[in-house]
Amino acid sequence: MEPLLISTGVVALAEIGDKTQLLAFILAARFKKPVPIILGILVATIVNHGLAGALGAWITSAVSPEVLRWVLGLSFLGMAIWTMIPDKIEEEETRVARRFGVFGATLITFFLAEMGDKTQIATVAMAVHYTSPLLVVTGTTLGMLIADVPAVFVGDKLANRIPMRLVHSIAAAIFALMGTATLLGAGSKLGF
Repeated sequence: MEPLLISTGVVALAEIGDKTQLLAFILAARFKKPVPIILGILVATIVNHGLAGALGAWITSAVSPEVLRWVLGLSFLGMAIWTMIPDKIEEEETRVARRFGVFGATLITFFLAEMGDKTQIATVAMAVHYTSPLLVVTGTTLGMLIADVPAVFVGDKLANRIPMRLVHSIAAAIFALMGTATLLGAGSKLGF
Protein backbone atom coordinates (compact mmCIF):
# COMPACT_ATOMS: atom_id res chain seq x y z
CA MET A 1 0.00 0.00 0.00
CA GLU A 2 2.95 2.32 0.69
CA PRO A 3 4.02 2.46 -3.01
CA LEU A 4 0.49 3.53 -3.97
CA LEU A 5 0.17 6.21 -1.30
CA ILE A 6 3.66 7.68 -1.65
CA SER A 7 3.58 7.76 -5.45
CA THR A 8 0.11 9.35 -5.42
CA GLY A 9 1.12 12.04 -2.95
CA VAL A 10 4.50 12.86 -4.45
CA VAL A 11 3.18 13.15 -8.01
CA ALA A 12 0.10 15.15 -6.96
CA LEU A 13 2.38 17.66 -5.23
CA ALA A 14 5.02 17.68 -7.98
CA GLU A 15 2.35 18.15 -10.64
CA ILE A 16 1.01 21.40 -9.18
CA GLY A 17 2.34 24.13 -11.44
CA ASP A 18 3.88 21.56 -13.80
CA LYS A 19 3.60 22.06 -17.55
CA THR A 20 0.97 19.32 -17.87
CA GLN A 21 -1.21 21.09 -15.31
CA LEU A 22 -0.76 24.29 -17.30
CA LEU A 23 -1.68 22.28 -20.40
CA ALA A 24 -4.89 21.14 -18.64
CA PHE A 25 -5.76 24.81 -18.02
CA ILE A 26 -5.14 25.66 -21.69
CA LEU A 27 -7.12 22.71 -23.06
CA ALA A 28 -10.04 23.44 -20.74
CA ALA A 29 -10.09 27.08 -21.83
CA ARG A 30 -9.82 26.18 -25.50
CA PHE A 31 -12.31 23.29 -25.73
CA LYS A 32 -14.63 23.79 -22.72
CA LYS A 33 -15.41 20.04 -22.67
CA PRO A 34 -14.13 18.59 -19.39
CA VAL A 35 -15.07 14.90 -19.86
CA PRO A 36 -13.03 14.20 -23.02
CA ILE A 37 -10.15 16.26 -21.61
CA ILE A 38 -10.12 14.24 -18.38
CA LEU A 39 -10.35 10.96 -20.31
CA GLY A 40 -7.48 12.08 -22.55
CA ILE A 41 -5.38 12.92 -19.49
CA LEU A 42 -6.20 9.53 -17.94
CA VAL A 43 -5.31 7.46 -21.02
CA ALA A 44 -2.15 9.46 -21.80
CA THR A 45 -0.98 9.13 -18.20
CA ILE A 46 -1.68 5.39 -18.01
CA VAL A 47 0.28 4.76 -21.22
CA ASN A 48 3.14 7.12 -20.36
CA HIS A 49 3.51 6.05 -16.73
CA GLY A 50 2.92 2.40 -17.66
CA LEU A 51 5.97 2.59 -19.94
CA ALA A 52 7.90 4.34 -17.15
CA GLY A 53 6.89 1.63 -14.66
CA ALA A 54 7.96 -1.10 -17.10
CA LEU A 55 11.32 0.64 -17.53
CA GLY A 56 11.68 0.76 -13.75
CA ALA A 57 10.95 -2.97 -13.51
CA TRP A 58 13.51 -3.72 -16.22
CA ILE A 59 16.15 -1.56 -14.51
CA THR A 60 15.60 -3.50 -11.28
CA SER A 61 16.39 -6.75 -13.05
CA ALA A 62 19.31 -5.44 -15.15
CA VAL A 63 21.37 -3.35 -12.71
CA SER A 64 23.30 -4.63 -9.70
CA PRO A 65 21.80 -3.77 -6.30
CA GLU A 66 24.76 -1.61 -5.21
CA VAL A 67 24.80 0.46 -8.42
CA LEU A 68 21.01 0.66 -8.33
CA ARG A 69 21.04 2.07 -4.79
CA TRP A 70 23.38 4.90 -5.78
CA VAL A 71 21.63 5.68 -9.07
CA LEU A 72 18.23 5.64 -7.40
CA GLY A 73 19.34 7.73 -4.40
CA LEU A 74 20.96 10.35 -6.64
CA SER A 75 17.92 10.31 -8.94
CA PHE A 76 15.61 11.14 -6.04
CA LEU A 77 17.93 13.97 -4.97
CA GLY A 78 17.95 15.24 -8.57
CA MET A 79 14.14 15.11 -8.60
CA ALA A 80 14.12 17.20 -5.42
CA ILE A 81 16.12 19.92 -7.17
CA TRP A 82 14.15 19.67 -10.42
CA THR A 83 10.86 20.01 -8.54
CA MET A 84 11.93 23.46 -7.36
CA ILE A 85 12.36 24.69 -10.97
CA PRO A 86 9.04 26.01 -12.33
CA ASP A 87 7.81 24.67 -15.67
CA LYS A 88 6.79 26.76 -18.62
CA ILE A 89 4.35 25.38 -21.17
CA GLU A 90 5.72 25.14 -24.68
CA GLU A 91 3.33 26.66 -27.22
CA GLU A 92 3.98 23.90 -29.77
CA GLU A 93 2.78 21.30 -27.25
CA THR A 94 -0.66 22.89 -27.37
CA ARG A 95 -0.88 22.82 -31.20
CA VAL A 96 -2.50 19.62 -32.38
CA ALA A 97 -4.65 19.25 -35.47
CA ARG A 98 -8.30 19.70 -34.56
CA ARG A 99 -9.21 16.65 -36.64
CA PHE A 100 -8.31 14.49 -33.61
CA GLY A 101 -11.09 16.05 -31.52
CA VAL A 102 -10.90 17.09 -27.89
CA PHE A 103 -10.00 13.61 -26.59
CA GLY A 104 -7.37 13.04 -29.29
CA ALA A 105 -5.83 16.47 -28.86
CA THR A 106 -5.63 15.97 -25.09
CA LEU A 107 -4.24 12.44 -25.42
CA ILE A 108 -1.50 13.44 -27.85
CA THR A 109 -0.46 16.68 -26.17
CA PHE A 110 -0.44 15.17 -22.69
CA PHE A 111 1.50 12.12 -23.78
CA LEU A 112 4.13 14.27 -25.52
CA ALA A 113 4.29 16.77 -22.65
CA GLU A 114 4.93 13.94 -20.16
CA MET A 115 7.82 12.45 -22.16
CA GLY A 116 10.91 13.07 -20.05
CA ASP A 117 8.92 15.17 -17.58
CA LYS A 118 9.72 15.04 -13.88
CA THR A 119 6.64 12.94 -13.06
CA GLN A 120 7.60 10.35 -15.68
CA ILE A 121 11.16 10.18 -14.33
CA ALA A 122 9.75 9.98 -10.79
CA THR A 123 7.56 7.06 -11.89
CA VAL A 124 10.64 5.19 -13.14
CA ALA A 125 12.52 5.89 -9.91
CA MET A 126 9.63 4.89 -7.64
CA ALA A 127 8.99 1.72 -9.67
CA VAL A 128 12.63 0.80 -9.06
CA HIS A 129 12.52 1.80 -5.39
CA TYR A 130 9.34 -0.05 -4.49
CA THR A 131 9.65 -2.96 -6.96
CA SER A 132 5.86 -2.69 -7.37
CA PRO A 133 5.42 -1.08 -10.79
CA LEU A 134 1.67 -1.64 -10.92
CA LEU A 135 1.05 0.08 -7.58
CA VAL A 136 3.43 2.91 -8.49
CA VAL A 137 1.81 3.48 -11.91
CA THR A 138 -1.63 3.41 -10.29
CA GLY A 139 -0.42 5.92 -7.70
CA THR A 140 1.29 8.25 -10.15
CA THR A 141 -1.77 8.18 -12.39
CA LEU A 142 -3.99 9.06 -9.42
CA GLY A 143 -1.57 11.84 -8.48
CA MET A 144 -1.77 13.28 -12.00
CA LEU A 145 -5.56 13.19 -11.88
CA ILE A 146 -5.68 14.76 -8.40
CA ALA A 147 -3.63 17.69 -9.68
CA ASP A 148 -4.99 18.01 -13.22
CA VAL A 149 -8.73 17.32 -12.95
CA PRO A 150 -9.36 20.39 -10.77
CA ALA A 151 -7.36 22.39 -13.31
CA VAL A 152 -9.82 21.33 -15.99
CA PHE A 153 -12.77 22.57 -13.95
CA VAL A 154 -11.51 25.69 -12.21
CA GLY A 155 -8.65 26.82 -14.38
CA ASP A 156 -6.61 29.87 -13.50
CA LYS A 157 -8.84 30.90 -10.59
CA LEU A 158 -7.46 28.11 -8.40
CA ALA A 159 -3.90 28.31 -9.74
CA ASN A 160 -3.51 31.89 -8.58
CA ARG A 161 -4.46 30.95 -5.00
CA ILE A 162 -2.19 27.92 -4.51
CA PRO A 163 1.14 28.67 -2.76
CA MET A 164 3.22 27.04 -5.51
CA ARG A 165 6.56 27.56 -3.77
CA LEU A 166 5.28 25.78 -0.63
CA VAL A 167 3.77 22.89 -2.58
CA HIS A 168 6.95 22.44 -4.63
CA SER A 169 9.05 22.63 -1.45
CA ILE A 170 7.01 19.83 0.16
CA ALA A 171 7.36 17.63 -2.94
CA ALA A 172 11.09 18.39 -3.12
CA ALA A 173 11.50 17.52 0.57
CA ILE A 174 9.80 14.16 0.04
CA PHE A 175 12.08 13.38 -2.92
CA ALA A 176 15.13 14.49 -0.89
CA LEU A 177 14.12 12.26 2.04
CA MET A 178 13.62 9.29 -0.28
CA GLY A 179 17.00 9.94 -1.92
CA THR A 180 18.83 10.30 1.38
CA ALA A 181 17.15 7.22 2.84
CA THR A 182 18.05 5.19 -0.25
CA LEU A 183 21.69 6.34 -0.17
CA LEU A 184 21.87 5.45 3.53
CA GLY A 185 20.65 1.94 2.79
CA ALA A 186 16.95 2.13 3.64
CA GLY A 187 16.19 -0.03 0.62
CA SER A 188 18.67 -2.74 1.60
CA LYS A 189 15.83 -5.05 2.63
CA LEU A 190 14.57 -4.74 -0.93
CA GLY A 191 17.89 -5.86 -2.38
CA PHE A 192 19.60 -2.53 -3.12
